[in-house]
Amino acid sequence: MTADTATRPKTLGDFAHLAIEKHFHKTIKHEADVLKDKDPEALHQMRVGMRRLRTAVTGFAPALDLPKYAQEKHIAKIARILGTLRDLDVLEEALKSHYQPALPKSEQKVVDTALKYLDQQRQQAFNKVKTTLEKSRYQDLKQALTEWLKQPSYQQQADLPIQSVIPDLLLPQVSQLLLHPGWLVGVPRQIHERRAENGELQLLRNMSHEAVEQELALHGNVLHCLRKQSKRVRYQMELFTNFYGATYNAYLEDIKAIQGILGEIQDSVVLADFLAKALDLKADKLPPNLSEKLAESRYQAWQQWQSFQIRYLNLQIRHSFRSELLRPKELYDNGQYDNPIESTNGTVKTKEVKKS
Repeated sequence: MTADTATRPKTLGDFAHLAIEKHFHKTIKHEADVLKDKDPEALHQMRVGMRRLRTAVTGFAPALDLPKYAQEKHIAKIARILGTLRDLDVLEEALKSHYQPALPKSEQKVVDTALKYLDQQRQQAFNKVKTTLEKSRYQDLKQALTEWLKQPSYQQQADLPIQSVIPDLLLPQVSQLLLHPGWLVGVPRQIHERRAENGELQLLRNMSHEAVEQELALHGNVLHCLRKQSKRVRYQMELFTNFYGATYNAYLEDIKAIQGILGEIQDSVVLADFLAKALDLKADKLPPNLSEKLAESRYQAWQQWQSFQIRYLNLQIRHSFRSELLRPKELYDNGQYDNPIESTNGTVKTKEVKKS
């Protein structure tokens, strides 16, 4: 490659560079506002940027030769610290906006007690975020990625045409999603062996509130892991939307919805655990109206989840999903190019790069 030549991205390396550049700059863009701690949205956007940066680094790993402080493990540590603070903001918003206004006054006062405890926890979490962003761990990450973006180093696979490798990048993550045991939560084992002629598992429908609570108590962690895998698949699929059409985007919308629904279940479970700790109570001893409202939110989310569960246990749907990933389309039709991952200046500069 010749130095400083503006060109269309064509290779795996080109797209890896674009993705890392985009999400790195999105991350550091919000740094100053996060440190001011005035707007929760800044923290949310920085956390999302860090997560997507992590996805880009892991998703394009076969092409990359990154320095130590720019590798996935280092990014994950910082993302978790941001995540702890963000999770507390989500709990606070849910308590103040969704739960507290609907409770009787006696239980609203109980929530006030929990909010005071939350404020203490949040201050500790913010102090840790502030220390992290101002000290060497985060600064080393910024320096490492800034230098790599100026002079990137790749593995030999980086020269492969992007269109030829997209299925190989997507299929491993999608396979992990489809094979996840979370899809079978709530399916009695004996029903696993009684498959309908069309290949669908016959699920139990119209489960009682008590039955749903029992399933979540036993298998809530499995569903939470499925949510995290769906998030990884979503972020990776979003890197390649311009290579596919409406069917691909429909599957992507499903993954987003699954992530959101399972997130609602997990958020309710986490909130109940937090309240029990804040009020020094057992989880089953929370104020009755508050406890009922939390359980109802989980039950409603469970109903939504089952519709997707049935859909993605269907053999035809699973086969269609995998097949769609095998057919990326051409980007360069009639000389027109629609950039799937915007770089900061709208062009891609290919440079002299070293190969490890």
